[in-house]
Amino acid sequence: MGSQLIREWTGIQRFPLATQSKLLDSLGILKNQSVSSLTILVVGKGGVGKSSTVNSILGERALPVGAFQSETQRPVMVSRSTAGFTLNVVDTPGLVEGGYVNGRMVETIKSRFLLNKTVDILLYVDRLDTYRVDSLDKQVVQAITESFGKDIWKRALVVLTHAQLLPPDGLEYDVFSSKRSEALLKVVRSGARIKKQDAWASGIPVALVENGGICNKNDNDEQVLPSGIAWISNVVRNIVDVALNGNKGILVDKKLVEGANPDRRWKEFIPFIFAFQYFLVVKPIERAIKKDMEMEVRPSWDATRRGF
Repeated sequence: MGSQLIREWTGIQRFPLATQSKLLDSLGILKNQSVSSLTILVVGKGGVGKSSTVNSILGERALPVGAFQSETQRPVMVSRSTAGFTLNVVDTPGLVEGGYVNGRMVETIKSRFLLNKTVDILLYVDRLDTYRVDSLDKQVVQAITESFGKDIWKRALVVLTHAQLLPPDGLEYDVFSSKRSEALLKVVRSGARIKKQDAWASGIPVALVENGGICNKNDNDEQVLPSGIAWISNVVRNIVDVALNGNKGILVDKKLVEGANPDRRWKEFIPFIFAFQYFLVVKPIERAIKKDMEMEVRPSWDATRRGF
């Protein structure tokens, strides 16, 4: 990542003027808080639209996507800079292979792309038009949590793609998107083992995305969802809000990459273990043996019983 080429963020100029203005306002909020760069880690299952979402936010085809290549095949870092601000986005392959979560991929992302860097935003991507959650969703959340720690979810934004849809069963759009969001957030809280008393858990934000060309537009030529929200500027504003929510980013240092050293684990407890064994195991055994020896019936020819 240290040698990553940082290019000018020219994609902003391709957005409608209204969107450009909102994006620059959001970046201005960061600069006013002395935030000059953000590193965003984009994760999720395969085929949910991670790469397309990155392209949409950047306003350019920075990552290849298509009918026969729905996602990146390996982790890719994209860096863009404008007006003194740098955005680093790490796009990743789907974390599920052959019906199982690829934990090794998560470790590769940490060690090769994020070592000695701070993850400012976790962009967890799924689809709005997926009507149910399953065990794989929970396993993906567990893999992320085990690798980066539970606090990574304090810096998370859940993104649901394919948001230009007609809800099933005649549900209103806002009702359907709310139910789908809460179902996924419930899996996040369960998989990350977030306790009910953790007040921040209920505040993980959700943003809706439509990367396809079917998205409607408003009078300002901005892409809008059925709810009327101009989604590109809304996603970026959500990212800014997470970045400034008061929680620390996740530093990916050597300790986080290597995990706990098994050779050192529990070493500080060894003296206490020996003391426990001595006083609660060894000493009682010694006393029992001594008592048995004292109570032992000796034969008549034993000199010790005849006073010799």
